[in-house]
Amino acid sequence: MNYLKCRKPGEEFLLMGNDAIARGALEAGVSVAAGYPGTPSSEIVENLAKIAGDMEMYVEWSVNEKVAMEVAAAASFAGLRSLCTMKQNGVNVASDFLLHLGISGVRGGMVVIPCDDPGALSSINEGESRHFARLLELPLIEPGDFQEALEMTRWAFDLSEELRSVVMLRSVTRLSHASGNVRIGPLPDLKRRARFVYDGSLIDPLTGPVITMPVAIRHKGQQEKIKRAEAIFENSPFNTYEGPEQPELLIITSSACTLYSREAVHELGLRDRVGILKLGTTWPLPKRLLKKHLSTTGRILFVEEVLPFLEENIKAAAADMMGEIGLREFHGKVDGTLPGSGELNPDLVIEAIAKLTGTVYHAVPEEYARKGQILSFTTAPGRDLTFCPGCPHRASFWDIHNVLELDGRQGFVCGDIGCYTMAILPCGFSTLKTSHSMGSGSGLASGFGQLGRFGMDQPVLSVSGDSTFFHAVIPAMVNAAHHKSDIILVLLDNAGTAMTGFQSHPGLAVNAQGDPVPAVDIEAICRALGAHVETSDPFDVEGTEKKFLELIEGGGGARVMILRQTCALSPERKGKKRYEVRVDEEKCLGDSCGCDRICTRIFRCPALVWDKEKRKARIDEVLCAGCGVCASVCRNNAIVKEEVAR
Repeated sequence: MNYLKCRKPGEEFLLMGNDAIARGALEAGVSVAAGYPGTPSSEIVENLAKIAGDMEMYVEWSVNEKVAMEVAAAASFAGLRSLCTMKQNGVNVASDFLLHLGISGVRGGMVVIPCDDPGALSSINEGESRHFARLLELPLIEPGDFQEALEMTRWAFDLSEELRSVVMLRSVTRLSHASGNVRIGPLPDLKRRARFVYDGSLIDPLTGPVITMPVAIRHKGQQEKIKRAEAIFENSPFNTYEGPEQPELLIITSSACTLYSREAVHELGLRDRVGILKLGTTWPLPKRLLKKHLSTTGRILFVEEVLPFLEENIKAAAADMMGEIGLREFHGKVDGTLPGSGELNPDLVIEAIAKLTGTVYHAVPEEYARKGQILSFTTAPGRDLTFCPGCPHRASFWDIHNVLELDGRQGFVCGDIGCYTMAILPCGFSTLKTSHSMGSGSGLASGFGQLGRFGMDQPVLSVSGDSTFFHAVIPAMVNAAHHKSDIILVLLDNAGTAMTGFQSHPGLAVNAQGDPVPAVDIEAICRALGAHVETSDPFDVEGTEKKFLELIEGGGGARVMILRQTCALSPERKGKKRYEVRVDEEKCLGDSCGCDRICTRIFRCPALVWDKEKRKARIDEVLCAGCGVCASVCRNNAIVKEEVAR
């Protein structure tokens, strides 16, 4: 039974946090959902897109997070309920519009769902979104388990309409991607009709134009909404306490850290000594509730990820209450009781509680732990980060690396976020030399491309994926073309948002709901900017390197090389080999070849294996994706590729 369409309230399903959020939005009567894919948030929009037609919804993968938020806001202004999803970095992209949206307010319930990634499990930073709620004066709520992920999402739409404010609902990787039992509620029977009313008074938020002016009046109104939110939060059922009336130690926590805290207290057997105050409403703080619990104990431990958001804000609130509650002893990130970076886990929380309560606890015998460490280093095989077998990025960076070596002027490549970020590592031949935010590689390259007047003669390249091109690279390329920056944008077009699960983007002829749509031509955009454009198949090593050399030697202004080859894991290519590849053992001379094992030591495709007994290379037929690039790498022509009959 499809949990999204099930109309049997009370049914239980094993759901990921993102699944529960999607179901909660449906139970709230959401009409429009928009987002930009980014782990760990992607499944929310993906799930809604699958049933959009049946549920009379509109769902899209927008070009970036700012536009996604604007699409969702338009639905809200027309009286519909909407949501917008993104990972933590996306809130930065959308923050310009979000600042204005906080002031103008909304009409239909609108929920923004950022999913943070403590520990950077699938990111290259662990920035968090909670601070935007305080910065932009928006209500922030955080589910602490999977059932709450559904119920708080449903409630968030009611809260948004009650306050006429966008509401932020924050998740984290360990909630979004873990699973638990969830009991569903009823789905509404709605007849949705959108209408944008704009002919009322300039200052009427429901019938007038939706604008941020006059700012003095609007901003004051926004701050009044925050005060109303605080009053509502004081009695929220999502703020809970468990433990003794006067605990020796009070834990204040939220989100997935609630689960770590409960497990830690249970493992230590301290339920009669340690209390847990779980906050589901984390901005604005419910100060009366906090005063009640801060009055019961002299020691408080904050358990949260990643930065001390609750800790710092509650300490500030406690300072105002000092005359009533007295001095309190606070522990958490600031004093080093818990680490200031990385994700938490039950072991870290156990260690912190044990230290503060004087409890002795050993998870495993010390000798057992020591032997485990030794075995992990001596017997477990090393597993480096690498591109998949048949990945076009390995071929692309092989081509780029070789061309820059041939050029001999220490040229370099600026990159950003995607699978291709791994080109910093040996799997990409250490070709990438900068990596920051989406599109920043091309922006940096645009700057480097102006430094010829200061004697810089190094060739400057940037790399971008096709989805990233639409998200953030176009403005950088406009800048580079307009200012005649001497750069080459290498566009790695693998036909989808591959890193996060092959979601659609404007360069494809299909949208999030699977409907046919016109594809936006990347090559035509680049030519319209006045850039010289070449296209090539990165698997054609010789042809690609020749085009690269011509582009580098040509010089002058912004140029573009589009390397077009579908991702090896994409549905249309996965399991379909273009070539059967094998090693001719008579030609493979192994260590005697003079190539220093270039195939297995340097090119290092996982399907290329060094046979220690035969002292020769071989192909792992199970792993090989049949791209045939390794045949171009072998200098002794010992790797043979034979085209597969179609």
